[in-house]
Amino acid sequence: MVLNPRSRTVLTLYSSRNDVQCHRVRLVLAAKGVVYDFVGVNPQSPPEDLVDLNPYHSVPTLVDRDLVLYETGVICEYLDERYPHPPLMPIDPLSRARLRLAMVRMERDWYPFVAQIEAGGRPADTARKRLRETLLASLPLFKAAKFFLNPEMSLADCALAPLIWRLPSLGVDLPREARVIEDYGERIFRNPGFTRSLTEEEKALRA
Repeated sequence: MVLNPRSRTVLTLYSSRNDVQCHRVRLVLAAKGVVYDFVGVNPQSPPEDLVDLNPYHSVPTLVDRDLVLYETGVICEYLDERYPHPPLMPIDPLSRARLRLAMVRMERDWYPFVAQIEAGGRPADTARKRLRETLLASLPLFKAAKFFLNPEMSLADCALAPLIWRLPSLGVDLPREARVIEDYGERIFRNPGFTRSLTEEEKALRA
């Protein structure tokens, strides 16, 4: 993670210190090697400047001079276009559409399970079981290419890797036949950019 004194001459990211959506944005920034100002946020008590900037008071929120963005997918695609090297989306429209659909599925069908597990209580057990089943049903997608549905790392990997990183802390144990998912995760986790994307709280999830 790149930390700078607060300044609007660089990007400012308002981010929780342990959140799959925020981690997704931080991973894109790290993959691009972008210098940014990190502002840690407790979502239960957002700072006044975030309240002024974002009508939903939510994280992640990205500020680039006079531009304020506060939806994860929009932030990630903006960063990929704003800092085009290395590109995190394929060139051809078909592949781009396929990856966008994959990210929509993660947001609608996978991420909610993470939130339910983290919330605890009886629903967490059901969510844990369903997330495990969903990942196992997706094994062919992990086998299709070196990265997720693509030969190179993409925004889809930036969405998926933070979830895979959290599986042990979420209590989601995968069987031996799902080794391909663990191998996929390790390929990304070994990347120095992934290490830079982690907060100390997130590093502790696999300590």
